[in-house]
Amino acid sequence: MRRFPLVLFFLLLTAGASSLYAHCEIPCGIYGDSLRFELIREHVLTVEKSMREIEAIGKSKKPDLHQLVRWVDNKEEHARLIQDIVSQYFLHQRIKPIAEGEPGRELYVRKLELMHRILVSAMKCKQGTDLQDAARIREDLHCFEDLYWEEHGHAH
Repeated sequence: MRRFPLVLFFLLLTAGASSLYAHCEIPCGIYGDSLRFELIREHVLTVEKSMREIEAIGKSKKPDLHQLVRWVDNKEEHARLIQDIVSQYFLHQRIKPIAEGEPGRELYVRKLELMHRILVSAMKCKQGTDLQDAARIREDLHCFEDLYWEEHGHAH
């Protein structure tokens, strides 16, 4: 009976573990920009692999529907993670608004356009299996990364 509080503590601790990985929205400076770019690239690769697997299962004479559902779920989850990083990390925290007529406004607007395009492409990845949608994320991410490092003084 003495173990109950300890067991309860660990159950409560692990129950919230799924939300612990996410970046809090406190400007702590701990999380690295380079890692966010790498994570997005890894999620794109996972989305592409999932799309290929979905297509392959769909073409088989006796499709394994269990595996099909798992690959669809995987594709959707990684597309959502791309959206989370773009929105919660870059748009909420790293891209600072610049007023009309202020220096840097054009760069700011261009970065917003690229982030929006990545969000829309990730949404399209959820909707289908067109590998071009994932390729567009990669292309737009590369353009955004160039602009981002140009402003933040970090070569990649």
